[in-house]
Amino acid sequence: MKVILLEDVKALGKKGAIVNVSDGYARNMILPKKLGVEATPKNLNDLKLQKANAEKVAQENLESAQAFAKDLETKEIILTLKVGEGGRTFGSVSSKEISEAAKVQLGLDIDKKKLQLPSPIRNLGVTQVPVKLHPKVTGSLKVWIKEA
Repeated sequence: MKVILLEDVKALGKKGAIVNVSDGYARNMILPKKLGVEATPKNLNDLKLQKANAEKVAQENLESAQAFAKDLETKEIILTLKVGEGGRTFGSVSSKEISEAAKVQLGLDIDKKKLQLPSPIRNLGVTQVPVKLHPKVTGSLKVWIKEA
């Protein structure tokens, strides 16, 4: 019997896959536990429509992330650090502080986990901070560190 899986089933397949199982396994395991439905023409058509809709939504998300990344290229944030003798800084700027500054200065809600800062910023000047907006899209935000 052909079955369309509604959830991931270990050793059988992923959600949305069409698999061939024995009639008893389908009747006693897959169908009663709502892990899948019988692959009738109506159900196959519904699956095709769901996949098309999911692809459309994924494409829209990708396009919006690309537009936001392009918009982010022109933005910049200004932060201040205390500086001692010889231009040595006290403390550093973390992704949390950059996220909060983006919210206050630009009105953008950027999650601190999306900021890909390898280590906190400890020097004055301009730093380009990569921002992961989508698995395929990474933007860049300009951060100015000035003396307090």
